[in-house]
Amino acid sequence: MTEKVRLDERDRAILCIFSENPDASQEEIARELGLRQPSVAVRLRKLRGNGYLELQAGVDPFKVGLQMAKVDVRSTEPSKILSLFSSCPYFMNGMLVSGRSNLCLFFVAEKISTLEAIVDRHLRNIPEVQDVEFNIVISSARKMVMPVRLGRGRRKTPCSSKSACGDCDERRSESCAGCPLVERVEGWFF
Repeated sequence: MTEKVRLDERDRAILCIFSENPDASQEEIARELGLRQPSVAVRLRKLRGNGYLELQAGVDPFKVGLQMAKVDVRSTEPSKILSLFSSCPYFMNGMLVSGRSNLCLFFVAEKISTLEAIVDRHLRNIPEVQDVEFNIVISSARKMVMPVRLGRGRRKTPCSSKSACGDCDERRSESCAGCPLVERVEGWFF
């Protein structure tokens, strides 16, 4: 178990510097804070080791022109739903929340119709799902980073769909792009 670390002013300053510039070098941070580089290295190792500093590579879905859906779900087993979508290339993130819905999911795709197909075909049909509210995200106040999962060559969809994409009405009508992990998708991003 990770110990809770008490952050001092210098630790908080390092976090702020990395939030503004993830490419900041230890030497730059040392100069700005009036520290020696080895001292900065020790602080960074402590911050990373305790989970206070995380860096994530990916793309900003809005900058590359992707559509985003926020899907609020009421489920009897929200952790199962999170697990189901964890490998989905269209799944950006999910959170357990309090309130009427107990799960908030974010999906991205090139077309809104693909997002609708994911929710209608792979989420609404799950027996543990009691209610779904589907919303398109128009913009965000801050930059968002989406990890990119574009690997191909799998034989099975990560969501364990009972039918192949070719058997799907949404896929046949081309309203859904299909799963980029299983088949070649003709989109510009996925």
